[in-house]
Amino acid sequence: MNLSMDKNRPSAENNRPLIDTHCHLEMSAFDPDRDGVMERARNAGIAAIVTVGSDLEGSEKAVMLAGKYDFVYASVGIHPHDARDYAPEAAERIRIWSREEKVVAIGETGLDYHYDHSPRDIQRRVFEKHLDLALELGLPVIIHSRDAKADTLKILSASGVSRGVMHCFSGDMEMAEQVMAMGLYVSFAGPVTFKNARSLQETASSIPDEYLLIETDAPYLTPVPLRGKRNEPSFLLHTARKLAELRGVSVDDIARITTLNAGRLFGIGRYPREGKIAYKIRDSLYLNITNRCTNACSFCIRFHSDYVKGHNLRLGHEPDLSELKEAIGDPSEYREVVFCGYGEPLLRLDLVKALAAWIKERGGRVRINTNGHGNLIYGRNILPELAGMVDSMSISLDAQDEETYTAVCKPSLNGAYSGVIAFVKEAVKYIPDVTVTVVDAPGVDVERCEEIARELGAGFRLRRYNVVG
Repeated sequence: MNLSMDKNRPSAENNRPLIDTHCHLEMSAFDPDRDGVMERARNAGIAAIVTVGSDLEGSEKAVMLAGKYDFVYASVGIHPHDARDYAPEAAERIRIWSREEKVVAIGETGLDYHYDHSPRDIQRRVFEKHLDLALELGLPVIIHSRDAKADTLKILSASGVSRGVMHCFSGDMEMAEQVMAMGLYVSFAGPVTFKNARSLQETASSIPDEYLLIETDAPYLTPVPLRGKRNEPSFLLHTARKLAELRGVSVDDIARITTLNAGRLFGIGRYPREGKIAYKIRDSLYLNITNRCTNACSFCIRFHSDYVKGHNLRLGHEPDLSELKEAIGDPSEYREVVFCGYGEPLLRLDLVKALAAWIKERGGRVRINTNGHGNLIYGRNILPELAGMVDSMSISLDAQDEETYTAVCKPSLNGAYSGVIAFVKEAVKYIPDVTVTVVDAPGVDVERCEEIARELGAGFRLRRYNVVG
């Protein structure tokens, strides 16, 4: 199945496929109308479903369903509720099923100290065995953890597992940070839509894009506004809408981000391999015109990922003017067109000026995100050349003094920090809306940076560490 919409031209809002990374289609709750459930899932834009075994019978049924439906995949394992039933023959059956082509993970496994349906020592032992098996087979693991934070983290840390997901996450941000540090994804289900889930919603809003997944856990945990009904994969859109609201993005963004992550974790479908030159986030269009930069900031995502909000930004070549015009289409369709991407756009000043003028002629608004090195790069004041073409400019200050700036941003140009300060001073003379931005990276005095912005006559915006786009 090809889940990629790998085109340079951005797609319409809410037009991306979603992947339900965790449900239980094999359960008896779906026996009366399983084919109808699958048809509704397709109609709702669900591109793939991972149905997750929680005992031996359920694992076998999950494998059978994956064979029956082309967009269903299976995971096999023993839920901690049933850990007491785990035996050597169970391990062998799981091993055999794992060889099936559409089995993409081991689990559901983990710890549940809320119900304690199985003794805790047995739960821990079976969890460890599942993790060992996942490592042996080279498969990711699907992890359940409820009221068992300390033991879950301890066992995971000792296991060496670095591919998997904390499903239906109910922990706090500290737990999320620890599992992400191990390389695991964090998945949210219907509870994130509940009115009394403020703490969970705060966590869901803070998970970096590259670790975010989404699921239904159907037939359980039906999202608002469908509480009281049996949950099913077609209801996933309601959880996606809530995540979009919490994170300040569109449903299309959430779909693209989580589909990419699910594809990378489970090997489902294909994800974008070619770098985008125009990409939509929320209602703005971003232009990725170069991957070159005069800084090597310690927090920059380009050093550890090719993706921002699910868009591949690793360019194979720098686009020319005609390519960018074609990728943009009608610039008036967007709130603004932003020169940003994976590099410093003002390294291509002539192209920026020509394209900005073209955008303005067609009723578009132009914003430039820059590190403020433009005048240093060209040895002249370039701001007058941008007057009338650029509506707003975001300039990365990122430090309160030269020493901190050098440590955090690692500039390749001499006098970079003082150059940024001078650039802001000039920008406010020629650009209608100038904002100084700062990432709250370790060592950065955010309050002093805000004072500097005010002193320079610019606005101020704080960008959160590990939150991109």
